[in-house]
Amino acid sequence: MPPPALAFTTPRKLPKAQQLSGRVVVVDVAFAGLGSGFEKVTLPFIEALGDRLRAWVDHHDHDEHARFAADPRFVLAKKSEHGACPEMIDPALVARVGPVETIVCHTDFDGLASAAKWMREGVEPYPGCDADARAVDTRIGEPSAVAQRFDRALRARHNDAGLFGLIVRHLSTGLADASLWEPIDRAAAELIPVEHETRRAAQRYERLPPGIAVVDVREGFGKLDKTLLLLMGQEREAVSVVIDKNNVAIAARFDSGLNFLTLFGLAGGMPTRVSLPLKRLPDVLGALGADPASASRFV
Repeated sequence: MPPPALAFTTPRKLPKAQQLSGRVVVVDVAFAGLGSGFEKVTLPFIEALGDRLRAWVDHHDHDEHARFAADPRFVLAKKSEHGACPEMIDPALVARVGPVETIVCHTDFDGLASAAKWMREGVEPYPGCDADARAVDTRIGEPSAVAQRFDRALRARHNDAGLFGLIVRHLSTGLADASLWEPIDRAAAELIPVEHETRRAAQRYERLPPGIAVVDVREGFGKLDKTLLLLMGQEREAVSVVIDKNNVAIAARFDSGLNFLTLFGLAGGMPTRVSLPLKRLPDVLGALGADPASASRFV
């Protein structure tokens, strides 16, 4: 049987079910959460696939998980239960689901590693890959040098489907072809000037009581690595906030105990990192307890 086809996606932009061949498994794709995203995006996709959907494996919190608790195709967990998706995939699960023609996966290291592990019938692409995916996805602990090469390439080219396919191929073959590192490392090198610009942006962080680091990057900056910028904010305060032209991103350490889904009334996603429309900036700063006088200059 030929290897499954791959469909790379994000929670709010799922592929059309009719364009996916045969039996389908979905890995590391959260249910859409903002507004009525689940009813408009996720549920129609599930219904359109029908019996062709053989498994949906994911580790992002969502209120609608309970709806599928009795359906064995849905293997769903909270982020606190599984920091990354690959650790949820094992030989027993892949054997129970049986053959599939298409794997739909998220486009970060976590998602691509999940797809590769499924292709390898539940076996890690390399020893420690599950732990690496957890470290990369939670930003807790130090991922291996192997994982950092993949992660840096993906952060440099986060919309490059060709790179996604190359990485899954490399992982699914157990890193057997050393020549595949060359285009991956070349992509990772593109992150260097982005990191320089990101560090320059981080110098603009301002501290607001009680424990908030805020940076406004709506003007004066080139391409930035938002993940890195949020992490730099967390070096200053417990919660980091990045304001760009369209959105406001909020993040805290994975083990902080904070839950932004509850705080901002969101249905699903990652509890310690969310992104909201820019128009909600006043609500965000208010909910975080920022002093109105101090927060007003950002609004």
